Amino acid sequence: MSSVPSIYLVLDMMNDLVHADGPNGRAAYGEQVRARRIVENTRHAIDQARAAGVPVGFVRVGFSADYRECPPNSPIFSGARKNGIFKLGTWGTETHPELGQRPEDFDIVKHRVSPFYATALEAVLRARGIGRIVCSGISTNAVVQATVREGHDRDYEIVVLEDGCCALSAEEHESALKNLQRFCRISNSRDFDFGVAAA
Repeated sequence: MSSVPSIYLVLDMMNDLVHADGPNGRAAYGEQVRARRIVENTRHAIDQARAAGVPVGFVRVGFSADYRECPPNSPIFSGARKNGIFKLGTWGTETHPELGQRPEDFDIVKHRVSPFYATALEAVLRARGIGRIVCSGISTNAVVQATVREGHDRDYEIVVLEDGCCALSAEEHESALKNLQRFCRISNSRDFDFGVAAA
């Protein structure tokens, strides 16, 4: 068990983004999710975290039915209202079923790219005395990057499990990882040991 309490944050692994039957299932994200075995690798990491006694948190992006929290001028969220996705309380914003989310897991709902902005995440981390954030998710150059940069500046040790991440293309994924190396440790779901003490 790590001497510095850790948490594993699973970022935006929602049906709207990663499920084969979702709106992105046959698009670029879906292709990358399947090619990189993102769901399988993430489930392996979740199981490893649970076995080591490390809490798991699922971060999801979503908006009310009338999209009141959705920023009207945001390029990244402009299609949500138009396409009727990321609507809280629907199948699309539920975590992919194969990841096995449990009632005791932390459920962090966000309305922006960063999981820290206007959410309960910081309160959860402080209440649990968390010092290390292990994370993965979709996409590498959006929520993963935001988590790493903000977490770093809040003095958390950050570990990214890269085989649980993808972007719209392999090139975007690799570019994002290269940019993040200065702020975090990069590992994968097979090599990272949740039970080893943080550096």
